[in-house]
Amino acid sequence: MMATTLNIALLLSAFSSSDYSVQREEQQEKPNILFIAVDDLKPILGCYGAPLIKTPNIDRLATLGTVFQNTYCQQAISGATRASVLTGLRPDKTQVYDLITKIRDINPNVVTLPGYFKDKGYVTTAIGKIFHPTNVIKEDGEYSWSIPHTEAEECLAEAYGYPALGYYQHPDTKLLVEKYGMEAKKKGLKDAEAARYILSHIKPSVECLDVPDNAYVDGAVTLKAKQQLQTLTKKGKPFFLAVGYHKPHLPFVAPKKYWDLYDRKSMPIAEFQAHAKGSPELAYHRCGELKKYTDIPEFCIFTDQSLHTGLALEKQKELIHGYYACISYLDTQVGELLDTLDSLGTLHNTIIVLWGDHGWHLGDHDLWNKHTNFENATKVPLIIAAPGMSSGNADTFAEFVDIYPTLCDLAGIGIPSDIDGKSLVPAMENKKSRIRNYAVSQYPRKFTKEEADRRGYTSTTIMGYSLRTEGYRYTVWAHDFTTRQSFNDGKIYAEELYDYQKDPLETINVVTDKEYLKIKEKLKDMMMDFFSKQMDK
Repeated sequence: MMATTLNIALLLSAFSSSDYSVQREEQQEKPNILFIAVDDLKPILGCYGAPLIKTPNIDRLATLGTVFQNTYCQQAISGATRASVLTGLRPDKTQVYDLITKIRDINPNVVTLPGYFKDKGYVTTAIGKIFHPTNVIKEDGEYSWSIPHTEAEECLAEAYGYPALGYYQHPDTKLLVEKYGMEAKKKGLKDAEAARYILSHIKPSVECLDVPDNAYVDGAVTLKAKQQLQTLTKKGKPFFLAVGYHKPHLPFVAPKKYWDLYDRKSMPIAEFQAHAKGSPELAYHRCGELKKYTDIPEFCIFTDQSLHTGLALEKQKELIHGYYACISYLDTQVGELLDTLDSLGTLHNTIIVLWGDHGWHLGDHDLWNKHTNFENATKVPLIIAAPGMSSGNADTFAEFVDIYPTLCDLAGIGIPSDIDGKSLVPAMENKKSRIRNYAVSQYPRKFTKEEADRRGYTSTTIMGYSLRTEGYRYTVWAHDFTTRQSFNDGKIYAEELYDYQKDPLETINVVTDKEYLKIKEKLKDMMMDFFSKQMDK
């Protein structure tokens, strides 16, 4: 987000016992934590079976830790999902559903993940995007970080200067930003109004330029993080270092060498680019985030299936190419962190977690960005490497609220009793074990006032809860409801059911199909049980 940019061999032989709890008690030092947060990273990585992507460093981390193959975010938008990761609470507890609500406005006494580690004697600090910046207040730093959170502007390549708008280094783009900035000034526009004026005229979705990694923000974040790792290691105290990367979030800007890793002609466009048959319109969005870029033509118009206007094939391939390039750029940054830990001799005593805050649509359902309850928006990567733990794939369902208790369990500092997540350590010890049998995500929508009046609703709010099991996804859109309230069928506006065994692309909503009646009722019962358990907490 603009607001953010502006303002790993693991020594597995070190622990040979299979009883991790014994190992943890025998350790003389508490393990360090390297907490790597990535913006908009979906699980199209080598370790997740993606054939074209080039991610050797993340794949290296995967060979050292546990790859959770079925992890889902709580809500596919940065502010809400990060609030859940960092508090261990679901969105209906945090009541953060957007990029505006402050976490502490609703939860003034919440103990954040880094704050809990700080209270347990850890040195905690952060670089880059960890919380979504507009969801926290300035005082949050005092609760979470013993060393103040920082960006990494001083580590940007001097020869290129600060990226225009926080993103761009292309000279032509910089000139245009300057031009429109002058125009805004002449018009008497200031601050936010001036920024909006500039962005309405020049905001390209991609940039490919032959520059060093630290010409862009993420390369600078890595340099700063390496410095911090050296400093923290010298202190001799256990540390919690959070490193937040901005790519592959839009715009897709990355040094040319990462674009050169891929052939645009081979970029895999989405196979299914339509709305699912029988699905409710509010399950979708109009790709507003992408449309804010000035090189994106009008698209995603669904008056009906026969009058569908999609994004041009050439632009689809360019965007997918850019997304892949940004992932490879990110991958190099992760490699630099792993190498630094190795060179400092702290790799054997560091828990490393890498997660992407939500998935991303790359043209499927004619959707780009996130903001839905579909598979491509809610499924996320989660890799955790820890001293004494074997590597491999864990098939259990996992949710982002599980990261908090898992790190506490791995560090041996006790798990708070008032959080929603479950420790995933049993699944790290036994990759075939099941911590969860399903995962739940959610996403809010709003009716227009006219629409609400027409339906006889007194409220324009609606929440979609989506339950993902091994073979199915059941989604219920409930009017004027959250899990802080009791539920009844009168709240149901629409339902969806997708059979991933027969229909992995979510092309048909089978919720009204008689063949699926028993399955639907079973999944609905599971959802009702989930709702009631939230009420009991």
